[in-house]
Amino acid sequence: MTPTEAARSFGVTTQNLNNWFSRGIPSRQLLAVAQHLKVRPEWLSAGTGPRDAEQYGVKSNATYLGPIDAWDDGTPLDDDEVYVPFLKEVELSAGQGRTIVAESPNRKLRFGKLTLRRQNVQPSEAVCVGVSGNSMEPVLPDGSVVGINKGSTSVVDGKMYALDHGGQLRVKMLYRLPGGGIRMRSFNREEHGDEEYTAQEMLDQEITILGKVFWSSVLW
Repeated sequence: MTPTEAARSFGVTTQNLNNWFSRGIPSRQLLAVAQHLKVRPEWLSAGTGPRDAEQYGVKSNATYLGPIDAWDDGTPLDDDEVYVPFLKEVELSAGQGRTIVAESPNRKLRFGKLTLRRQNVQPSEAVCVGVSGNSMEPVLPDGSVVGINKGSTSVVDGKMYALDHGGQLRVKMLYRLPGGGIRMRSFNREEHGDEEYTAQEMLDQEITILGKVFWSSVLW
């Protein structure tokens, strides 16, 4: 494999790849690169410990999708990164508490193009949504953030989606119902039972599927 081919497989430029050899792989990309090479990130970054996860005698189906790196609004994007905006609930000035879902003008996250490409997400179709409440605990505690693909709104049973429910942002597992309806399901089913809506009820209650969840970040 040539350097150009190797760089393309990681979704970076040849110059980025050369920088990795002289400066090391950036922490925000290390996990994705390690997964691509099927090695442990500790081994890749420092050469310590076993190379493969199986050498610990444990196999996992967990997937690293969004390594986090420190940055602020003044930190320039690398050429292999993009900004992904947030959606938020915005209260209408004369709406008596009514809200709409709109894009935040100042809140955003950085994503590597490789991360999006591996999930078949176009950068223009990616947005982030904050998770509020305990309905999706323990998988997504209050304050978690998910990335959603606006280009993927067809329901696959059991997958997570973000929804606009009459101006309220919600994240739920969805299941199809006959006639075009949906069933919403929470992880915390003891406190939050299933909700079922027919196609007509979805129209009446202004329920719109915003997109499929492809990434999540959890702070405990």
